[in-house]
Amino acid sequence: MRNEQRNIIREPGNITAMARKLKPEDLNILKKLAPELVDPTCAHAGHEFRSVLPPVSQHVSESPEDFRERLINLSDEELNYLVNLIFEGMESLHCVRKEHVDALVEVVSVRLSKIKATELLELYKFAGD
Repeated sequence: MRNEQRNIIREPGNITAMARKLKPEDLNILKKLAPELVDPTCAHAGHEFRSVLPPVSQHVSESPEDFRERLINLSDEELNYLVNLIFEGMESLHCVRKEHVDALVEVVSVRLSKIKATELLELYKFAGD
């Protein structure tokens, strides 16, 4: 079934975020999370990144602790913005490492809401690892 409000395709084992062009605020968050990432282009895919968290997880973070520390550097507003994009199907967790999703859920639980953290984990599990 397709949930038009969230721009997300929901089928058992498959949740796909819709491709998007990163806005200036997305690029600012990406730069804050990964200042060493100078080019917003995925060398593997050959196009600009379409989400913020996957390149940080796949190309920059050295460990779950490193990923967590990067997330902690975001303001509550920036973190909430990313989480809302995930729920809207505009930010992908598809290529985010499982241990990094766990770190995200932990940070969201402490900083934003335990309910949002639980919903985020349920969404990730619904999508399949």
